[in-house]
Amino acid sequence: MLRNVARMVVLCALPLASASAQVKIGLLVSATGPTAAIGIPQKNTAALLPARIGDTSVVYIQLEDGGDTTRAVQNAKKLIAEDNVDALIGPSTTPNALAILDVVAEAKVPLLATVGSQSVIEPVDAKKRWVFKTTQNDDLIAAALLRHMVKNGVKTIGFIGFNDPYGENWYKVFGGLAAQAGVRIVASERYARTDQSVTAQVLKLIAAKPDAVLIAAVGGPAVLPQATLFDQGYKGRVYQTHAVATDDFIRLGKEKVEGTVLAAGSMLVIADIADTDPIKKVALTYIAAYEKQFGQKPATFGANTYDAGLILQRAIPSALKVAKPGTEAFRVALRDAIEQERNVVGCQGVFNMSPTNHNGMDERARVLVTVKDGRFRLLPE
Repeated sequence: MLRNVARMVVLCALPLASASAQVKIGLLVSATGPTAAIGIPQKNTAALLPARIGDTSVVYIQLEDGGDTTRAVQNAKKLIAEDNVDALIGPSTTPNALAILDVVAEAKVPLLATVGSQSVIEPVDAKKRWVFKTTQNDDLIAAALLRHMVKNGVKTIGFIGFNDPYGENWYKVFGGLAAQAGVRIVASERYARTDQSVTAQVLKLIAAKPDAVLIAAVGGPAVLPQATLFDQGYKGRVYQTHAVATDDFIRLGKEKVEGTVLAAGSMLVIADIADTDPIKKVALTYIAAYEKQFGQKPATFGANTYDAGLILQRAIPSALKVAKPGTEAFRVALRDAIEQERNVVGCQGVFNMSPTNHNGMDERARVLVTVKDGRFRLLPE
């Protein structure tokens, strides 16, 4: 079981093989700070990752960054230089993922990022060819939201997002798709993850009289602008991104987030998903294991880490045929193997990686969701 310390090593319960047969995986999480609602389920999920893959032992070494970019870089360097990890999973936030790209590319260590922004994997250049992603790309989510907007007569939108890479990438991606769909952004505001008030920004949004407002923020801090819109009497529909797919969003927002529309992985509303959906079986397996270990249902963010483990479980045997763990040759082979993975069914979607697509998810990876009567419910498209 994991211990509540900054640096955790999760060892398999079975006897370890020789050091040469041991694969080391580093995990980077933000289990404290403003995005702890994302990092905690990712941290806990480490205990559910496979301890053996075939005849090979797998060791997981986890470091906490508290959402701080500098610490994320330090942790990545430590895991690579001192622990000689063969791959990394994480971190929990887009700014931290972007901050470590140079580190992983220089060391040639595959990174399975658990963040939303597709800017960490696109374009697939010499640096980002080492990075894969297990969360839905922003454009996949944005397209679903825009389809709902158009269907419901939304012509104008107000936008408010974080003043960091997450918010900026969402504005860029959504703005381009919105123009194609005939939806016009009439106001655009930003705020910091740690801000305690966004009244000034919200008043500007309301003054622009948009048909709806899109909030591009993560976890608990995403509640702030929506609650402020409610308090200021805004009557239009509010849209959120998949970064609020956690019960904490409803717990914090209460009646002020009723009616929210978002797009997210089907695990968020798994009870509403057809039993014939292959994703449902994998998601329920993960949920049951998490509940048994921690006594509660996991947030969907933990599934991003779980899916990274599934991808590695498929790719590691191929890499082992080429080289021994702990070597550059093994890391290169592992990267190449991940890139060739097809039809990997995870909790969040079905992954079909390729040399030009390091996310590999399609429309099966998202459903429309609304908040109704204090619960996330499937929203028919």
